[in-house]
Amino acid sequence: MEISRRSVLTTAAGAATLYAVPTTPAQAAEQTPAAVVRTLRAAADYAIGKLRTVAPGVTAFPIGTKAEKWVYSQNGDWVGGFWPGTLWMAWLHSGDDTFRTLALDSAKKLAPRQTDTTTHDLGFLFSPSWVTAWRLTGDDTWRAGAVRAADSLIRRYNPNGRFIRAWGALNDPNNAGRVIMDTMMNLDLLAFVSEQTGDGKYLDIATEHARTAQRVFPRPDGSTPHVYDFDPATGAPIGPGTVQGYSPTSCWARGQAWGIYGFTTIHRRTGDQQFLTTARRLADYALGALTPDHVPVWDYRAPQQPYDVKDASAGAIMACGLLDLSAATGRSEYREAGLRLLTALAKTCLTRNSTRAEAVVARCTRNRPAEDGIEISLPYADYYLLEGILRVLRPQDVDRAIDLSGAK
Repeated sequence: MEISRRSVLTTAAGAATLYAVPTTPAQAAEQTPAAVVRTLRAAADYAIGKLRTVAPGVTAFPIGTKAEKWVYSQNGDWVGGFWPGTLWMAWLHSGDDTFRTLALDSAKKLAPRQTDTTTHDLGFLFSPSWVTAWRLTGDDTWRAGAVRAADSLIRRYNPNGRFIRAWGALNDPNNAGRVIMDTMMNLDLLAFVSEQTGDGKYLDIATEHARTAQRVFPRPDGSTPHVYDFDPATGAPIGPGTVQGYSPTSCWARGQAWGIYGFTTIHRRTGDQQFLTTARRLADYALGALTPDHVPVWDYRAPQQPYDVKDASAGAIMACGLLDLSAATGRSEYREAGLRLLTALAKTCLTRNSTRAEAVVARCTRNRPAEDGIEISLPYADYYLLEGILRVLRPQDVDRAIDLSGAK
């Protein structure tokens, strides 16, 4: 596999100039109705207050709630990066150095996962935690750890099918050819490490995986399945499937949101216009499938939709992706849609009505087919809600944390 980084960037030269973020929070506010700014600021302030109460007592990684209290994983499962990431967002919004200290302490606990080759989720684990820590502190320990994590992730690349395997140990034949939409969000770790090391192999692998996903996941109407399987030995396509969606022909809302955000991000890192086109197709489908309350149902094609259970986490992820997509395309309708999603979450999905709740966002669904985590809170919902709000209110600060720039 050979991809010329120079040729990718040359192709991107004109496109990259389309991407711009407001230069100051004041300029961002000018683009946003005052009522929306007030709603989002109140939601962020609520989140900060909740975190000030809860975070000092958190000693592991929240993975979801039971009876409104966090349930923890010691090693972080696949979601460990979102807790330190949420603390970083809280620090950026509040300036309270307690959050900075807690974010660093939490991220350190992920150190053993740098060499974990059993999962594709190393981007979820290390991008909002270690990569953000490096960007905000300049301490090279965090950068070096992210490089080691990327080295572990690229071992999961299958050159026959040009994809990163989602699940299972490298020597486990089960699921050896399984690709899932979520992996699109793990690719930015590889783009970061290529930029930092000057070694294009990481971005090459990310780009090849994204091209494969772009080829097999989107249907003609822009909807997507959760899973696509290949023959791991030959790379030949087998077909779509699902684990967390209703069926192989349905459209799992959180997977669609991962796709919108992920394809927009890989466009920013490469400048490839086809990735931007794919992100728009996925966004247009999801926006057409939203109910009037602007909170996604867990699967856009489940039989009981639009009256089925909600997944606020899908809404938070999608909002971030739409704000990014608006900046990448210059199309204001995506920003307006992202603001509607964030406003809906802030008004109808926070835990304000409960004194017991330890999380910020309610009305999330983890795995509906398995009856696992229905109408609970999830750590990535809290993280992406804050990221989305800060994209609106404090774009420069978010840029410092996650890098909103285009191809370099």
